[in-house]
Amino acid sequence: MIVLASKSPRRKMLMKQISDDFIIYDSNIDESIFYSLSPLDACKNISYHKALKARDFYPNDVILSADTIVVLNNQIIHKPKDEMDAKKILRELSNKTHEVITAYTIIKGEKIITEYVVSSVTFNNLSDKLIDDYIKSGSPLDKAGAYGIQDNDRYPIIKSYAGSYDNIVGFPVKEIKETLMNL
Repeated sequence: MIVLASKSPRRKMLMKQISDDFIIYDSNIDESIFYSLSPLDACKNISYHKALKARDFYPNDVILSADTIVVLNNQIIHKPKDEMDAKKILRELSNKTHEVITAYTIIKGEKIITEYVVSSVTFNNLSDKLIDDYIKSGSPLDKAGAYGIQDNDRYPIIKSYAGSYDNIVGFPVKEIKETLMNL
């Protein structure tokens, strides 16, 4: 069985493209202890430590964890604390290109693999009305960078992207499948 060490509803949904035979475990680690590292190292360490914590409870299963961060000018843009913070973040990302990094860790027996995927996203020039309407929807409040690419049809915040769409959602399905198959 696969243990998905994540409480993200988006990861749970995307995990179904990989396997129906999985359970959810919320590793709930203190991510802030890694924020002094470079964005990539922070992301990889968070994913790794989520997986290790899950392995403590499920030592005989395959563990899969992930962490996604948004990076602008080499600075991590976290999940917003509240609506005002979401507004600040969206204004900061407006009309700019940033990176989305997802690190994932797979543990099977003694094997531990941590990989990462990087995509870039360019925002439209966001009006205050669009930002306010989007925040009122509640969707940005639980997402790194205060947005979800999957909301773009309804709230046109993204001009373009390069790389894996699923990575921007927070779970690079194709790459994770390949890594699992290579185990």
